[in-house]
Amino acid sequence: MLVAVDHVQLAAPPGSEDRLRAYYTGVLGMTETPKPPALAARGGCWFRAGAVHLHLGIEPDFRPARKAHPGLRVRDIDTYAAHLTARGATVSWDDTLPGHRRFYSEDPVGNRLEFLEPVTAP
Repeated sequence: MLVAVDHVQLAAPPGSEDRLRAYYTGVLGMTETPKPPALAARGGCWFRAGAVHLHLGIEPDFRPARKAHPGLRVRDIDTYAAHLTARGATVSWDDTLPGHRRFYSEDPVGNRLEFLEPVTAP
């Protein structure tokens, strides 16, 4: 039986680890998680924030995910959007999901990321 999503993996080009670390820790505020030695030899990076785990794996013929993406739930979405913008990230708001406020952004290698927060009734 499925009980939870353990992690989401996104691809990244060879040699992008430093840019990924700067973005996922410095911009998004995640913490880097050490990879097991056998997996670390493949390159890439793992990050977490609470129960959210994102793995960035190296793919030699990398193409960024423009449509496929993780949906990351946030608290205080306006403040978080301002935080990302202040650190140079692009924020594109989308109001088409009923009951939610959300925006899209991209990581430094072009992967699409969705950030959303349910709207609470007044």
